[in-house]
Amino acid sequence: MKIVLATRNKGKIREFEAALAAVGYECVSIDAFTHIEEPEEIGQTFMENAVLKATYYMNACGLPCMADDSGLEVDVLNGEPGIYSARYAGSHGDDEANNQKLLENLKGIPMEQRQGRYVCALALVYPDGHTVKAEGYCEGVIQDQRVGTGGFGYDPYFYLPDYKTTIANISLEEKNKISHRGLALISLLEQLKQ
Repeated sequence: MKIVLATRNKGKIREFEAALAAVGYECVSIDAFTHIEEPEEIGQTFMENAVLKATYYMNACGLPCMADDSGLEVDVLNGEPGIYSARYAGSHGDDEANNQKLLENLKGIPMEQRQGRYVCALALVYPDGHTVKAEGYCEGVIQDQRVGTGGFGYDPYFYLPDYKTTIANISLEEKNKISHRGLALISLLEQLKQ
């Protein structure tokens, strides 16, 4: 089955393609439909935004469409950056600026109080209106030092206590098993098999 991935984020596309190919799904990036403008993300939660995007792009291209909304919630910052993770510093997708703003907001806060989690909400919307939803979470701690070259976004600063390194410093295969997106995908795939 062909599924349109409602993202232009190359990192997300790689992760989705790898997981979905293993169960026989062919993924097409929304970039294959260049005439479609991006919807405004007006949801108040990750799931609202995921459903909004999946529905919008499914209507635009007439194929089943999977969208995610994901981001980082830091407890001591009252859940920031939250649904604004990709544009925390203003410009959408400026990882360096977003990371610098996050570190600035955490300045003076000790490591043991920097708990947070990555959250991923996935929605797969079919042309008949049927919707499959899944969520995944990955707990960690925000560190000051950049470690690792894998991943994207906040990954080089997102420390995994069980691995004693950041999520940017583990293999994609390992990341897909434990990451918020990987766990949401596993949940979604289990629902698709039923």
